[in-house]
Amino acid sequence: MHYRKIGQTSLDVSVIGVGTWQFGGEWGVDFTQKEVDQVLDQAKDEGINLIDTAECYGDHLSEELIGDYLSRDKREDWIVATKFGHHFHSAFERTRHVQPDEVLKQLDRSLKALKTDHIDLYQSHSLTDEEFRNDDLWTMLDKQKQAGKIRYLGLSLQNDPSIHQAEQAKARGADALQVVYNRLTRTPEEELFPIAEKNNLGILARVPLASGYLSGKYKPGDTFKANDVRSRYDQDEQNQMLEKVEKISREEVPEGVSMATWALAWCLQHDAVTTVIPGCKTPEQVRKNASAAQLDIVSEAHPQFVR
Repeated sequence: MHYRKIGQTSLDVSVIGVGTWQFGGEWGVDFTQKEVDQVLDQAKDEGINLIDTAECYGDHLSEELIGDYLSRDKREDWIVATKFGHHFHSAFERTRHVQPDEVLKQLDRSLKALKTDHIDLYQSHSLTDEEFRNDDLWTMLDKQKQAGKIRYLGLSLQNDPSIHQAEQAKARGADALQVVYNRLTRTPEEELFPIAEKNNLGILARVPLASGYLSGKYKPGDTFKANDVRSRYDQDEQNQMLEKVEKISREEVPEGVSMATWALAWCLQHDAVTTVIPGCKTPEQVRKNASAAQLDIVSEAHPQFVR
């Protein structure tokens, strides 16, 4: 495993992390504590030290499963990132809660669920620009940093990331940006990554496997279970995406390399990216994800990534 520092923080994170939205039960699997333990045990064996979760992956359910594990492991071995701003009601309903008093309650509930006295990276969760401009929110969060409940702040930006928020991140005390970035979604390269590099902001690349489409497991026409969030996506758009994935697989993925491993390594080649946080349902998926840290890709199709 390799490690990179998040921006100007003291957090040395593994370049492969563990994304844990799936632990909230919205990706077609209801996880037991034993299954979560197995995933995190494998992550630790691979040298992974970053766990990314959120308040609304289930109603703090993902955090609770992680917290139970952390209570039996060495907390200092892990960098735990979570988020604020939403409340989970069901797989199809979340409400927004971004006022300072509401966020403080979320923070305390996350600390309780995670069974920890501090969160290493506390991230806003897809705030609108209007919500972001709330000075009282950031004043409250700064006080929580001073109190030791939070080590560092970050911004987890919406799928269409706000350039304004990226530009103002440092002024709000944030050291990291979390964005959707993968071989199918490259828009952050245009404006956001240059801002991050200029301002020494770490980048956590979420959805690096494009919600599983870059895993190589799915073909055009495939459908998903009713309790899988991907069942909500437009079928025609899914087919078009999977057709593009098949073309990428033929033209860009080296022979003998799994598409998922290649897709993670592809993200890590950009200098702005600190770490990728793929979801994983099994220890075997963790192992394959971790192997991307050792994969050196030189792509003629993307010479800007050649070292």
